[in-house]
Amino acid sequence: MSKKESYWAKHKQKLRDTGEGLPQIKHTLPISDEMKAVFEEGQVLLIDKPLHWTSFDVVRKIRNAIRIKKVGHAGTLDPLATGLLIVCTGKFTKKINEIMADEKEYTGTFTVGAVTPTYDLESEPADLKPFDGITAEEIKKATHFFLGDIMQLPPIYSAIKKEGEALYKLARRGEAVELTARPVQIREFEITNIDLPVVSFKVVCSTGTYIRSLAHDMGQHLGCGAYLSSLRRTRIGKYPVQQAQSIDHFLQSLAPGT
Repeated sequence: MSKKESYWAKHKQKLRDTGEGLPQIKHTLPISDEMKAVFEEGQVLLIDKPLHWTSFDVVRKIRNAIRIKKVGHAGTLDPLATGLLIVCTGKFTKKINEIMADEKEYTGTFTVGAVTPTYDLESEPADLKPFDGITAEEIKKATHFFLGDIMQLPPIYSAIKKEGEALYKLARRGEAVELTARPVQIREFEITNIDLPVVSFKVVCSTGTYIRSLAHDMGQHLGCGAYLSSLRRTRIGKYPVQQAQSIDHFLQSLAPGT
């Protein structure tokens, strides 16, 4: 079962009950051959990914709409994250690795006083601990420990592969997973608001950084545990999320006469 499929298997009934954030499958009119040729020549599309969509949901929707096979994204966003997803089409899929290597900027929140196996809200909080003794000064000071070039352990529930198989698949089978720390760079780590147990932040970091791990590690450093409770990607390299469009707006732009 893929990570995408397992997410929907776990959450689709809850989302159907609430009607929140489910990908809506709408009929899309065929685009003209002229417009199809434009996408085959290559486009870089800035999409503001909605909550609960997988990155592949976005790619599949665009691929079906523009009727070409060469469509890919330049860096996964988890279903529980929103924000900038860069999608390349046609000949511009060659740019994907270059874009993926660019610096990333995120805003979000982490919640102190508990941990989760996935380091975010895809799993239930556990191991609750008191946090009332932690001060704002201590939280802000703790960010300094993670600035610069650091070695970071990825989450067990991640797409990193070990001997050709993703770690999250091994973890779901209950197999022992030995994690290896990887070099990443945290250029900025700013606490923007504190309303305990929720702490808001902004991070500027290198590619390969797991913000879930950063939230978890902050909790360990503070001694009370923490997990990522919301995340939004606001920039990739020179591309800000302010220039991105919703998937619905993109699909509407394909309609004849627009």
